[in-house]
Amino acid sequence: MKRWLALLLLPLPSMAQSTLAACAVVSKDYVVGAKLPPSGLFLARDGVWKHAGYNHPFIFAVDYDPTDPHTLYLAAGNGLFRAAQDGEEWTQLTGSDVTELRDLAVPAADPNTIYFAYSHGIRVTHDRGQTWQELAAGLHRRYTEAIRVDRTQPKRLLAGGEEGVFRSEDGGQTWQIAGANGFQILRIEQSPHDPCYWLATTQAGGLFASNDCGKTFENSGSIGVGHNLYSIAFDPTSARRIAIAGWGVGVAISEDGGKTWEQHDTGLPRPDVWSVIFDPDHAGRIYASVQQAALYMSDDTGKSWKRDGLEGSVARCLKFIP
Repeated sequence: MKRWLALLLLPLPSMAQSTLAACAVVSKDYVVGAKLPPSGLFLARDGVWKHAGYNHPFIFAVDYDPTDPHTLYLAAGNGLFRAAQDGEEWTQLTGSDVTELRDLAVPAADPNTIYFAYSHGIRVTHDRGQTWQELAAGLHRRYTEAIRVDRTQPKRLLAGGEEGVFRSEDGGQTWQIAGANGFQILRIEQSPHDPCYWLATTQAGGLFASNDCGKTFENSGSIGVGHNLYSIAFDPTSARRIAIAGWGVGVAISEDGGKTWEQHDTGLPRPDVWSVIFDPDHAGRIYASVQQAALYMSDDTGKSWKRDGLEGSVARCLKFIP
């Protein structure tokens, strides 16, 4: 009995916390020709930020290997990189024939496959970057800003470019327009709670939503119209809570699945926000990257904000790594 009591009194092991990854460039007060401050990939554990790898001013997206979350993939201005051992060892997986990568996606069900969107289309590898295939043959204008894989249908892709949202049911071999015709798409995301609910943000056209698994997208009202909406975040701890962020929009949050929106940027130094994300380990916690100010954090769903680091930065992407 005494032994059991002693075991009960032992401290419980702490639950593993996700790591927040940021693609950030420190650009405030930078003078051309001067040495670039630490920029590129940053990782935060227990509230402490660490610069990982080497200085890189143009990283636009990050994802991770689902079989080894310590291995990250980075979409950069000069190619796709694999950053192993939490970003300490970088390997370029593409050649000089591709530049200006904008987005990437690694399907959770197929860690050998990586898609990336870039200035001249979409490419895919099915062997972790050894060989690549072009997938944009069916697109009229090939510039692609966003790419996502349906987590329930690995062959279903949603891509966004200069002419709207496009959908493929055969892994990118053929494409059909799905909505937001004529608008430049800036971001596409799938709800973690309802796989048939998707959102897409645009340049000046506002927010578009799909409730039919990405077959069609319809405009969601006046939110963001006339502005660039750069980021979408679904709260993994609350099925109805969504955040969007953009230039001149700040942070807007919906508590009813996107039907209505409220501004939640009181306390931010300016309404120009590049990226926003909810913390999967802390209900109500949200992060926002404010233009050349810092990364800000709120523990009350954006009702109040405080600085969290990355001073003077622009963080174009934020991603929690399990």
